[in-house]
Amino acid sequence: MTEGLGIHIKDLAKNFTKREVIKDLNLDIEPGSFVSIVGPSGCGKSTLLRLIAGLENPTSGEVSLSPTAKRSFSFVFQEANLLPWRSVFENVLLPFELNSSFKNLSYEEKSHRVIEALKKVKLEEFAKLFPHELSGGMKMRVSLARALVSSPRLLLMDEPFAALDETTRFEMQNQLLELWKNEKMTIVFVTHSLFESTYLSERIIMLKGAGAKITLDQTLDLPKNRTEALRTSEDLNRIVRHLSERLKA
Repeated sequence: MTEGLGIHIKDLAKNFTKREVIKDLNLDIEPGSFVSIVGPSGCGKSTLLRLIAGLENPTSGEVSLSPTAKRSFSFVFQEANLLPWRSVFENVLLPFELNSSFKNLSYEEKSHRVIEALKKVKLEEFAKLFPHELSGGMKMRVSLARALVSSPRLLLMDEPFAALDETTRFEMQNQLLELWKNEKMTIVFVTHSLFESTYLSERIIMLKGAGAKITLDQTLDLPKNRTEALRTSEDLNRIVRHLSERLKA
C-alpha cells in the first residue's frame, strides 16, 4: 500500500484583485502518483500548487489531503532559496528548526536525518560547503534534500529545474524519478516543458484560459521505469506532439 497522500479538490476558486485565477476547479490525485501540471504562463498552475500547500487561502471551495494521519508535505520552488550564511548541512537542518512538531527529536536524530537526506541526492560529501561554493545543480539538490529531510508523503514542485542547463536538468529528472520510486510519495510537478512533463509523470493535467480550466487530463501510456532511451523514443515524442497541439488549440 502506498504511503503517499491523495489530494481532493472540490469547487475550488481563487480570486485576486480584479482577476479570477481559478474558478470551479475539481480534481482528484491518487496517493503515490506522479502528476505534472502544464499550461501557458498565467493559467493558474503555481497558484493551484500554493493552494494545495496552504500557502494561499481559497476564495471558495476546498482542498483536502488524505490520509489525514499522514499529512506531511514539502514544497520545492524554482529557486533553491538557500541561506548563504549557512552550510549545506545547516540549510537542510532548517525544517527541524522551524517546525515545532520536531521539537522532541534529539540533535543526533536530526543530524542523522540530514545526512540521510543528503545521501539521497548524492551530496553527503559536501555537507560543510556553503551555497557560494556550489553549482546551480548542486544548490537545487540541497533544496530537494531540505524538502526530503522531514520524510514528506507529498512533494509539491514549482518548476524546480527551469533554470538548470540541459545536462544537469536531465540528471535531476532521473534523480527525482529514483526518489519517487524509492520513497513512494505523491509528486505534483508544475512545468512549462511538455517534454519534461511527459518524461517524468504518469499523468498530465493541462490548464488553460481564465479560471484555470482543465482542457486535458491524460494518463500516459509509457513504461513505469523511465530510461534514457525513452527521451528519443517515438512513443514519447508522439505524446509531446499531441500535447503541443492541444496547447495551441
